[in-house]
Amino acid sequence: MPPSSASHATVVTALRSAGCVFAEDEARLIVSTARTPVQLAAMVDRRVAGLPLEHVLGWAEFSGLRISVRPGVFVPRRRTEFLVQQAVALASEAPVVVDLCCGSGAVGAALAASLPGAELHAADIDPTAVRCARRNIGARGHVYEGDLFDPLPRALRGRVGVLAANVPYVPTGEVGLLPPEARDHEPLVALDGGGDGLDVLRRVAAEAPLWLAPGGSLLVETSERQADLAVETFARAGLIPRLEVSEELYASVIIGMRP
Repeated sequence: MPPSSASHATVVTALRSAGCVFAEDEARLIVSTARTPVQLAAMVDRRVAGLPLEHVLGWAEFSGLRISVRPGVFVPRRRTEFLVQQAVALASEAPVVVDLCCGSGAVGAALAASLPGAELHAADIDPTAVRCARRNIGARGHVYEGDLFDPLPRALRGRVGVLAANVPYVPTGEVGLLPPEARDHEPLVALDGGGDGLDVLRRVAAEAPLWLAPGGSLLVETSERQADLAVETFARAGLIPRLEVSEELYASVIIGMRP
């Protein structure tokens, strides 16, 4: 028997008591997802204990898609939809697309949905994330496990039109300042970007020209205060950089084109 409509008020009260700012919206999602009163109670308990809402639900909404997520996997952020929008705008017909540091595969899945003729490849170092990405990407692409470019087929070198890399960019010293939902329940490898937050970005930018086709672009999300240094990093790697900003989504994306 599905949860009754009366359950909504009870769930709202429990979530508010736990400090959930958007208790009513979260209660609506939890009640609509739970199939039985027992499942509803378990979901509420997990949310009250601090588990991210998306881990409680088992999915996150991203670029109009329902992306499967699971405990221990980075939850796709709405601001990253701006990276997807920029990538779609740059893509040629039937492009070769790579989703690096793919996590749940949200970016790759969104690009595949927007670019039906794309040849999609995705990779992540975290085996839990890779399993999740394979579920979300399915037959629309290939998902590999390994460090950055290492697991990608060598045949992709010089052929990639769109290289989207949602790299970790939180400085190591600031990881402890993140909301508990992130720092306690998402993998550190998906958050920690090193001393200034740009260690992984530097590695990606340095190798990207080997993989990009002429005119192909690398797209990386970063913070506003890191943007200038990230642009310099792209330029030093031989890419032609530019910064795109969405005030609505509070998102900054560095785009580097291979000449």
